[in-house]
Amino acid sequence: MSAESATSAIEARNLTRRFGSFVAVDHITFDIRAGEVFGFLGANGAGKTTAIKMLIGLLPPTEGEAHVAGFDVRTQRLEVRRNIGYMSQRFSLYPDLTVRENIRLYGGIYGLTDSEIRERSSSLLERLGLSGSAGDLVARLPLGWKQKLAFSVALLHEPKIVFLDEPTGGVDPITRRQFWEMIYAATARGTTVLVTTHYMDEAEYCGRLSIMVEGRIAALGSPEELKRQFGAASVDDVFVQLARTTSEPGTAA
Repeated sequence: MSAESATSAIEARNLTRRFGSFVAVDHITFDIRAGEVFGFLGANGAGKTTAIKMLIGLLPPTEGEAHVAGFDVRTQRLEVRRNIGYMSQRFSLYPDLTVRENIRLYGGIYGLTDSEIRERSSSLLERLGLSGSAGDLVARLPLGWKQKLAFSVALLHEPKIVFLDEPTGGVDPITRRQFWEMIYAATARGTTVLVTTHYMDEAEYCGRLSIMVEGRIAALGSPEELKRQFGAASVDDVFVQLARTTSEPGTAA
């Protein structure tokens, strides 16, 4: 680990993942500061999800190294998992269990005591306004409420870092804004957030972001820095420029 690691929640150096001859993630290097909202952008197949799987210890790197919450993703995967929360692209709670049962289940998985689960469940339900729905099956909740509940459950054990993979997909604009207010509240409490999204307007909410193209990080910086660098009016324009450049005949992959 470098000297920067003392203030870095995530540190990756030349992180690479190959599947046979296919390079899904190609020597990416970046740091995410503690308490930062970091956007991880890219088209489908750009390598975002593969990179996240390496960072959370589900997939070993082919080359390079990474530290998450100070722990090596190769050799300290259990410690990594104890210090992170994760909300998957697909809804991550059990629809055939009630709201309270889901909270209790994940609290046990995260290693919380019974008293901690009871205390945090009550606080979570009250904060979300779901106290009256604790006995309802999750399947009956509107999508927006499901997503907000899943995010809150990912924070139940008070992790240092939370990974959000397309957390607002399919929800309405008002719920998306409420979700981002929850993200800001989490970072105000000191949690670091790495979020992937296909909504370019959401990228503007991030402190910094990277844009992956064909397994590589093609751009990295704050939204304002990237707009200045590419002479663009929005992050969406930056994204389109990068996508067009890599798709032009004769352009290096």
